[in-house]
Amino acid sequence: MIPVTSANSIPEGPGFRLRMASTRPNVILIVADDMGYGDFGCFSDGTVRTPHLDRLVAGGTCFRQHYSASPICAPARAALLTGRYPHRTGAITQHEIHGLDRIALREVTLADAFRSAGYATSLVGKWHNGTFDRRFEPNARGFDEFTGFCGGWTDYYRYHLRRNDSVAPSDGTYLTDLLTAEAEEFIGRHRNDPFFLYLPYSAPHSPFQARDEWIAPYRERGLSRIVATTYAMIERMDAGIGRILDTLAETGLAENTIVAFTSDNGPAFFNPPYMLEPGEPTFNERYNSGLRGSKGWIYEGGIRVPMVVRWPGSVPGGRYADELTHFTDWMPTLLSLAGVERPPGPPLDGCDLAPLLAGRPLQAEPRQFWQWNFYWPDIGTNAAMRDGNWKLVRPMIRGTRFFSDDLCVSDEDRARTAAFVEADIKHKENPASVLAPLPVPNLKPQQPESPELYDLSSDPGEQRDVAAQHPDRVCRMLASLEEWFEDVEQDRKSIERHDL
Repeated sequence: MIPVTSANSIPEGPGFRLRMASTRPNVILIVADDMGYGDFGCFSDGTVRTPHLDRLVAGGTCFRQHYSASPICAPARAALLTGRYPHRTGAITQHEIHGLDRIALREVTLADAFRSAGYATSLVGKWHNGTFDRRFEPNARGFDEFTGFCGGWTDYYRYHLRRNDSVAPSDGTYLTDLLTAEAEEFIGRHRNDPFFLYLPYSAPHSPFQARDEWIAPYRERGLSRIVATTYAMIERMDAGIGRILDTLAETGLAENTIVAFTSDNGPAFFNPPYMLEPGEPTFNERYNSGLRGSKGWIYEGGIRVPMVVRWPGSVPGGRYADELTHFTDWMPTLLSLAGVERPPGPPLDGCDLAPLLAGRPLQAEPRQFWQWNFYWPDIGTNAAMRDGNWKLVRPMIRGTRFFSDDLCVSDEDRARTAAFVEADIKHKENPASVLAPLPVPNLKPQQPESPELYDLSSDPGEQRDVAAQHPDRVCRMLASLEEWFEDVEQDRKSIERHDL
C-alpha cells in the first residue's frame, strides 16, 4: 500500500541547491499514457520491470501524493502544459473530432514560455490537444519542432507521423523505439543550446501491441495477454528512458538537464471486447497499488500518478515528497527552476514547487479539484476535491461513462448511452460540425448520487465512506467544490468560439 500522510520532507544538505537563470538548464518532460501508480517498478507488486524509471527515482525526488488534473488524457495534458485547470483551457474531454480536446488560443503553454526565452522547443510523441485545425497543433503552440501524431492514439507499427508540415509513413519500427530515437537525435543536435523537450509517449495506451519476445516473460507468470502486453509496452518505454538518460550522460548534459516523468492518468482497466482472447475478462487484473478506480474515474486510481524530478546536484536523489501536488504546479515550477518568465496570459492555478525541491516546506497544501464526464461538464457526476487528508467524491452517474451495453443496468442507462452514441455518430458524419456547438442529448438530467467522504490518511483505498459521520464537513466541501466549478465554468464559457 502506498503512503499518504506527509512524512518525508526533503532536507537541505550540502551540494543541493537550485541553480536557476545563470546556467539555463535544459528541461525534458516525459509523459506516459495510461500508466498507473502500480505500473512503476518501485510501486508495483514486483511484476512489472522498470529499472530505468527506478534509476530515475534513485537519482531524483519522487512525489507520491501527486495528482493529474483529470482522469482522462486531453484535459490532463492541457493542465500540465498551461498550469490551469482543464475546464479553463477549453480541453474538457478526449473527443478531438468535436474539438473538445483543444487548448484555447488565449492560453500560454510551457513551450510558448521556453521559446520566448530562447530555448529550442520540441514535441516528440502524442499531442491530443488540438487537431483538424493547424492553429491548435504543436507548431502553433510554441513548439519549433514536432514529430508525432495529433490525435488520441495510433498503431505501434502501422502509423503515419507528422514531421512539422510533412507526413512520414511507418518504416515498421516499433513506435516507442522511434520516439526514443527522435528524442535522442533532438538532444544531440541541441547539446550546445538550451532546450525544452516534451516527450509524451503513447505507451501503454491501446492498441496493445508489442513483440512476442517482450510479452513472453509476463505470460509465463500467468498474466492475461492484454496485461502481459501492457507490461511489455511499459518495459520497452522504460528502456527508451534509459537510452535518453545515457544520452544525457554521454553528451555531458546530465547535470544541466531537468528530467521529469509522470503519467497523464491512471491505468485503463476496460478492455475492448475485440481485443480479448476467448475466456479473458472484460476488466483486467492489472496491479494498481491498492488504489480504487482507474482511467476515467476520479477515485485515486484514476488521478493519482507519481511525478519524478531529477536534476543532479540541484535536486536530492532517492528522496520522496509526500506533500500534495498537482499537474497545474509544473508550469510555474519548471519555469522557476529554469529562471524563465511566463509570457502574459491568464492567471495560473498551480503553485511553484521550487522551494519544496530546495528543502523548504510549502506554506499550505492547496485544495485540489476534479470533474470529468463525456461531452459537457456537470458537477453532479464524477467530481471530487481534496482538503488535506479529506477527499469528497461526487460519484459518476451510471450510464455516463462507456458506450457499452454490458455496462447498462437500467432503461435510463440505455437511453443515455444511446443518446451519446447518436450524437457521436452525427458529428463524425459531418466534419463541418467540428466548429459548431455540440448539441446536448435530449434527456432529463439524472439525479446525482449521494456524496462520499474518505479520510485518505487511514483509508487510501477509499473503501470506507464516512460522509454520514461528518455531515458538516461534507456540506462545506460540497460548497467549495461547487464554487470552484462555477468559477472554472465561467472561465471556459468566456472563451470566444473562434478561439476554440
